[in-house]
Amino acid sequence: METKIKSTAIFNGKVIRVTKDEVKTDNGITAVRECVYANGGVAILAFIEKKLLLVKQYRYVVGEETIEIPAGKIELGEDLKLCALRELEEETGYGAKQIEKIISFYPTPGFCGEELHIFLAQQLYKLPHPKAMDEDECIEVMLIDPNEAYQMIQQGIIKDSKTIIAIQQALLEQWKGETSC
Repeated sequence: METKIKSTAIFNGKVIRVTKDEVKTDNGITAVRECVYANGGVAILAFIEKKLLLVKQYRYVVGEETIEIPAGKIELGEDLKLCALRELEEETGYGAKQIEKIISFYPTPGFCGEELHIFLAQQLYKLPHPKAMDEDECIEVMLIDPNEAYQMIQQGIIKDSKTIIAIQQALLEQWKGETSC
């Protein structure tokens, strides 16, 4: 375990907060940790007629279009299930009669404290008047066979970690015969 000696705020933005911390390690060494904090996010694994519901969008920081499961940021104090349903609606225009958390993980724990939560959404239905996506988002909805999506991971087309985890989880469940996908 490491003990914080001193923390200096570097940046406090809308989405992230960054600090530079001085810590004492278990072996007595003093080290510097650059830390990124965020409220976390939700991501939604969903199927329509046995096809994965995915979104394609341009991601500025990596300079390319990515293929991902629908996802978004958790608002401060927001219920995780309600957040997942909101993001599903905003990004795809679909609602779900049933939603359950299947896994939580830290995408980059070496420097970032963000935790992501993947939900399985079932019994999807098209909403007649869905909430609009964020004004700065340009999202294309896609339906892809899970095995094809797995091949897209192998080919380096799908690179997003939450999406890779969700697809592998879905295929694992399918192989075990426990999923409705």
